[in-house]
Amino acid sequence: MSTFGLTRLAALAALGALALVPAAAVQTAQARSLPTGAIHVNVASLLATSGDPTAAWVAHDMPGALAADGRSGTPISVTIDNVILGPSSGGAGPFGSSPEQMIGAVTIGGVTQPLRATSSYFSSAVSNALPEQSYYYRIYDLSRAFAYWAAREP
Repeated sequence: MSTFGLTRLAALAALGALALVPAAAVQTAQARSLPTGAIHVNVASLLATSGDPTAAWVAHDMPGALAADGRSGTPISVTIDNVILGPSSGGAGPFGSSPEQMIGAVTIGGVTQPLRATSSYFSSAVSNALPEQSYYYRIYDLSRAFAYWAAREP
C-alpha cells in the first residue's frame, strides 16, 4: 500500500473515531441537575426549549468545564436556560463567523447572577459533512466560555 493510501486510511479512521465521541457522550438528558462534588448543573429549562441532545451535551460538559476553571472546590450552581446557535453556513460576525450564546444563571455563595456567554463559530467543510459532531463541539465551546465567566463571578 502506498504512503498516500495509508495516510488516507489513517485520516478516515481518525474521522470515524471522532464521529463516535459525541455518540458516546450523549446520554439521556436529565431534567434534574447533575451534581459533581460542589458543582450543580440544572438543564431542565434547556431540555424543554432545545431538546435532548443539546441538554445532554451541556449536562455532560459543564461540570468538567467549571472544575477546569477553578470552581471544583467552591460550591456553585449553574442553570442553563437557553443555547442560541448561529447558522452553520457562516454568519455576520468577523470573517464570516456565526455568533453563538449560552444564557443562564450562576449561584455562588447564595448569590445568583445572570450570565450570558458568547463564542464564535467558523464554518468548514468538515462541519457540513459531520453536523452532529459540529453541533457537539459548538456546545462544548459555549460550555467552556460560560464556565470561564462563571469562575470570574464575585
